[in-house]
Amino acid sequence: MRRIAILTSGGDAPGMNSAIRALTRKAIHEGFEVFGIERGYLGIMEEQFIPLSNRSVGGIITQGGTMLKTARFPEFQNEDIQRKAYDILKAHGINHLIVIGGDGSMRGATSLAELGMSTMTIPCTIDNDMGGTQYTIGFDTALNTVVDAVGRIRDTSNSHERVAIVEVMGRKSGHIALKAGLACGAEIVLVPENPMPLHEVCRHLKETQIRGKEYSVILVAEGAYNSGEVKSYIKKHTEFDPSLTVLGYLQRGGGPSAFDAILAARMSETCIDLLMNGTDNRLLGYIDGHIRPISYQEAELLDFPINEKDYTLLSILSS
Repeated sequence: MRRIAILTSGGDAPGMNSAIRALTRKAIHEGFEVFGIERGYLGIMEEQFIPLSNRSVGGIITQGGTMLKTARFPEFQNEDIQRKAYDILKAHGINHLIVIGGDGSMRGATSLAELGMSTMTIPCTIDNDMGGTQYTIGFDTALNTVVDAVGRIRDTSNSHERVAIVEVMGRKSGHIALKAGLACGAEIVLVPENPMPLHEVCRHLKETQIRGKEYSVILVAEGAYNSGEVKSYIKKHTEFDPSLTVLGYLQRGGGPSAFDAILAARMSETCIDLLMNGTDNRLLGYIDGHIRPISYQEAELLDFPINEKDYTLLSILSS
């Protein structure tokens, strides 16, 4: 019987469990034997293989996190460790490895593919910053979490007539900040892709105050500025004393949105169908509403930056 192994790697994201469940049940339906590898690439080295069945993945579709656990394992960049991992997978009779995670996870899958392992990658990260796909599983859920949190913070800011700074995740990508800002009506959004000098932020706040706006919400992508520095600068150069909320891991937790759960199911189905037809070493990209198999090499070059039109529109609507 052919064997498939599934692992989750990197930061956890809502929808990982949905993908594990869908992959397991679809693969078993097609006649595969399925194993889960606990704690990502580290779990390969420690041989943490567990059999998965239809029942063992029951009830996890709406759960956040990952039942297989995850771990950072930067040592996997070492070629000797990659080769040892390949040997371990082969010793366990694994024919295909399916990796659920972000860009670092995909690079690990690419390394194993170059050694001869059949791999597939399902994009799953809240940052939505992977090449080869317009949307990653987990992004929509994180976005809705941010919008809900900002709505609550806005209520308080309005009551106290204050400026509220909210820091969101995003590393080098402003996808969460920009989309959330557009959805919740933030007055200012600071993203790494479009640096806004802090003196411009202060000028904008003063202008909105003159126009009669009694409060403002500033969304800061963590890769754009240190939000504490933004707060200090505004306090020093204006009469405002902003509040600061760092949403942090709140954005990663909770069950997936309907969109993310459905996307996980559809990507999983496509993944198994491709393996059945002899296609492997691909990222499952979501592009223009369709799921497409993207080679790892193409995925590294196919970038989907933030939408500049959204940024312009946000500026117009926040005036």
